[in-house]
Amino acid sequence: MAEIIDICPTSELPPGGMRMVERENLEIGVFNCAGRVYAIEDRCSHAHGTLGEGDLDEEQCTIECPRHGSLFDLKTGKPLTLPAYVPVDTFPVLIDDDTIKLEVE
Repeated sequence: MAEIIDICPTSELPPGGMRMVERENLEIGVFNCAGRVYAIEDRCSHAHGTLGEGDLDEEQCTIECPRHGSLFDLKTGKPLTLPAYVPVDTFPVLIDDDTIKLEVE
């Protein structure tokens, strides 16, 4: 069953901002890409690099893995460049009363 967890007020995650969230044994990167908030698993599917340490491209809504340069689509979790070829998990984001929330299982 899905659980809704509070992340932070929207004012604490401005465009271009990122926040890490730990939930049980899962790390999630929450990104504000040009005013839209996305959440993906913070683990490159190629070499387990921390995506939250990568470069965010707000124009394309991608994050670059700092280890080997794979680009991941923040909307879908799909890798757009090699060497990664397996998608990472994404999580539904809710904005409720100016609070960013995630739906996690």
